[in-house]
Formats: sequence, C-alpha cells, structure tokens
Amino acid sequence: MIKYELIPEQLIRENTCSHENFFKPVVIDKSIVLKTHQYEYFERLKNLKLSEKEIREIGFPLSRDLFIREMIISQGTIDCVKFSIDNGISMNIAGGTHHAFYDRGEAFCMLNDQAIAANYILDNKLGKKILIIDLDVHQGNGTASLFNNNNSVFTLSFHGKKNYPFRKEKSDLDIELDDNTDDNQYLKLLKETIPAILDQVKPDFIFYLSGVDVLKNDRLGRLGLSIKGCKDRDRYILETCHRNSIPVQVSMGGGYSTILKDIIEAHSNTFRLAQEIYF
Repeated sequence: MIKYELIPEQLIRENTCSHENFFKPVVIDKSIVLKTHQYEYFERLKNLKLSEKEIREIGFPLSRDLFIREMIISQGTIDCVKFSIDNGISMNIAGGTHHAFYDRGEAFCMLNDQAIAANYILDNKLGKKILIIDLDVHQGNGTASLFNNNNSVFTLSFHGKKNYPFRKEKSDLDIELDDNTDDNQYLKLLKETIPAILDQVKPDFIFYLSGVDVLKNDRLGRLGLSIKGCKDRDRYILETCHRNSIPVQVSMGGGYSTILKDIIEAHSNTFRLAQEIYF
C-alpha cells in the first residue's frame, strides 16, 4: 500500500522525524517465527505451496516477494521491541498482522508480527507479563487464538461488533462496538477499561495496534471516529504507557479510508504524539 511510503515522507517533510529516526529491518530468522507459527504452515508459505483456498483467505496473490515482505515486517517488530526497551516507544509503519493464526493466514496477514515479538520477549526473558492492546476496527482473531492458553500475554481488543471477522475468537477481553460509535462513546469506554486492565495485568511491556480503520469514512470500518478522536485515542494510550513507564511497541495496522490524505494524517498523528510525549 502506498501509505507505507507516504507516511515517512510526510513526517520527514514536516520535521517531525529525520531520516535517522527510521530503520530498515532484515529478514527474520526462521527459528524465531517457529516459536509462534506451525512448521508445516511456514514451510508451505515459504515454498508458495498454500492451497487456493488458503490463498483466497489471505487475499493477496502469493509470491516470493510477499513472503519476504512478511518476514521483514516481523523482524521490524522484534527490532522495535529493543528500541522500546531503550527509549520507551518504537513504531512499525507496517505490522499489525493480527489475523494470522498458528497454522494459517487470513485477511492480508500471514505471520503475526506482534505475537512473534511477544514470544520473543518471553523466550529471551525481556519481560514476564505482556499486554496487547488491539484498537484496530477488526478483532485480532489470530492474536486471540495464539495466546488463548498463555497466562503471560493478555489480549485486549476493541472492535466493531458486526465487522470482520464474523466468527470471532475469544480475547482475554473483547469490547464490541456498535456501528457508528463516535469519539465520545469510544473514548469513554477506553478510559473506563485501560486503568482496570493495567491494575489487573501489571504488564512490563505493551504492544499497541493503532489501526486507523476506526475513522468514520473508512470503507471497511463502520465506526464513527473523527481524525481528532483517533488522535485522542492514541494520545490516551501513549500517555498512559509513558506515565506508567511501560515500554510500548506500536504497529500501524489497518486504514482504508476513501480519502488517502486522511489515512496519512491519522497515522502521522501517532508518530507526532510519540515525538511530543516521549522526546
């Protein structure tokens, strides 16, 4: 998607970021991926041997370039973990591939970047308790399934009740939103939910999926947030992480507005807020 090129261009042009603020990850090591995904699925994906049905569920024509892209995205989130531990926050312009399951992909997601990074943290003893805050408009069904029996990872999902996926998985906490939920309703629910979850979970690392498909004009969203409401959402999450000294890694997730400049503006706001709050 063109937004992955336009977001850094916009941020550099307006002096929110410099070229030095961005990094290019390499391809992730297979052994790290296999801590999260099934060996057989990974090998069939790598060798472009998925069935026609599996490819249809992913929604992209399968290619070597697509596989490599997914591997780079996942390493990007791992690299972000290290930057977050050192600096408090880091951002993956791509990522948020939360529809990828242990043994299959769905909805443009093949490898689950934040799930892979969460397992990396646990395996390398960089944290003991992880909170995944998924505020993309679609439920993170793959993420919920992957951590269904893992008490070290708490999955929280705010999503459209009537939106994809139509058969939901069970997160540790699911907040289902009615169509056209507006800024005030959304923020009220968020501010009622997050403090209680932090008290309950006591995470030492947070993954935040900041999808902007919550915007009113998103063609796949069905919610009613304004650009300002989306920014207020991000401000609340980032200020909460900063105030509690919990490192946070942010993956951009979805954004499918009919107006490209709205997608770029909403995603860029997340970066602007990170710069304002942390640096």
